[in-house]
Formats: sequence, structure tokens, C-alpha cells
Amino acid sequence: MPDLAPPLSAWYRDNARDLPWRKPGFGAWGILVSEFMLQQTPVARVIPRLEEWLERWPTPADLAAAPAADAVRLWANLGYPRRALWLHRAATEIRDRHDGAVPRNVDALLALTGIGDYTARAVAVFAYGDRHPVVDTNTRRVLARAVGGRSQPGPPSRADLAAMEAVLPAGDTDAAIVNAAAMELGAVVCTARSPRCESCPIATMCAWRAAGYPDTGDDRRKQARYEGSDRQARGAVLRVLRDAPDHTVPADRVIADWPDPAQRARAIDSLIVDGLVETSDDDLHLPR
Repeated sequence: MPDLAPPLSAWYRDNARDLPWRKPGFGAWGILVSEFMLQQTPVARVIPRLEEWLERWPTPADLAAAPAADAVRLWANLGYPRRALWLHRAATEIRDRHDGAVPRNVDALLALTGIGDYTARAVAVFAYGDRHPVVDTNTRRVLARAVGGRSQPGPPSRADLAAMEAVLPAGDTDAAIVNAAAMELGAVVCTARSPRCESCPIATMCAWRAAGYPDTGDDRRKQARYEGSDRQARGAVLRVLRDAPDHTVPADRVIADWPDPAQRARAIDSLIVDGLVETSDDDLHLPR
């Protein structure tokens, strides 16, 4: 396999975007919050919300002390609002199990609510400088093309970590840079639909390019349309409750004019099951 690390590192040092979580001293808590927010959410929407969160809750203990409803409300338009509840629970666990400090150990991070392989390793690497492979969607696409010769990656698997491990240099600092560089390359150059191969620092090493850019198919699970979906109905319910005084509204007035009554009922029921909405008498409200 070609040594991708040197050109990736050199390119990243010259081209990395100026993002808040990449600044020196940003801190493990800020990086953890950013990783929660960045899951399936564009960077441009995350940055203002992240700044607002960290100004209000600069430590895990600060968030843990706040009502869960405040976390759901401040999540606003980031999507997948269960992440707000998970982050609130993780903050409580950090306060109660780790004396308020985000843990460094990957297993300890994995034991927190809402944290999987990617987030645990991202915090360990980007907050603490430890050496681990970090694999997100962008990294997987870079590896699929440059190493595997495929147009798109397959479904996520444990093999992704082994593939990234094979690319990493030995040193902790250098490995962290290469992790970040692969993610950045996938985000801004080796994109899913319109890769800019003429700007790619590893184009001469890329197996997909060498093979003539074959279309090898895309068997990843497709996300359902948002318009008309249960997700849209759930979002509408939460928006009403976020904007209401005391985040409480009579149940029969919550999106009462929704065009599909059965979908409205499903949305409310699923939000209650997820803990994002609670009932009291004849009212619906955000969790307290």
C-alpha cells in the first residue's frame, strides 16, 4: 500500500479549514460537544450553536445541572434531537463518574451515553493527543477510493478502523494530523458526488483514479426523504414545545392542523418513548 501519510499531512497543514474545535486549548468538553453536534449536521449550522452551548454550559457539570428541556430547546435546528438528550446524560455521567472531567480512555468514553467508536476515538485523539484510528464517513470514502479502488465505501464495519490504522504513522502527533487530514480531504476534496481530483494531494496514489474511476455501486443505506416524513412531524412537535411558554402546550393543540392525523399521533408517541416529550394531565412538555 502507498504511504499516504506524508502528502496528507503536508496538504492538511496548508489547507485545513479554520474551525473552532481545531484551535489550541479548545478542550475535551468542547470537542465532545462538537462531535455530538457534527453527526449528520453541516459545519456551518454547528458553529453558531456550538458557541452558544459552550458559553452557556462551559463544563459538563454546568450542562448536567440544567434541565434536560434546556438542552433540547437549545439544540434548535441541528436535527436528530435525541443527541441533545444523550449529551445531557453523558454530561451527568461525566460529572458523577469522572469528577466532571471528560475521560481520556476510549473504553470509558464508550461507556458514556450516545458515544460510539468514532466519537470516543475522536475525543481521545483530538482532545488528548492519543494514537487511535478515527474513521468518519469522509475518511471511509477516502480510504475506499485511494486504497480500495471503489467509488463509494461499503457499509460501516470494524474493518474501517483496521484500514485507517494501516495508514497512520507511528507518532501520536503525526497520527492525529493524518486522522484529521483524511477527514478534511473527504469533506472538501474527495466528496461523494463531485470529487476534485485535480486538487487532491494523493491523486497519484489513488487506486480508484488509476482504475479509471469505475462506478462500483453504492450499497450504503439511503436516508429517507425529510419532506412528509415522520421526522418532519417530530420536528414540528418539538418546535412548538420549544417556542411555548414553559415549553408546555395542551396536547390537542400541538400541530393540530397536521395534514396526516395518524402521522401526528405517531410522532408524538415516538417522542414520548424517546424521552424528548413528556405528558402531564392533558399537556405535552419538554423533559424536566
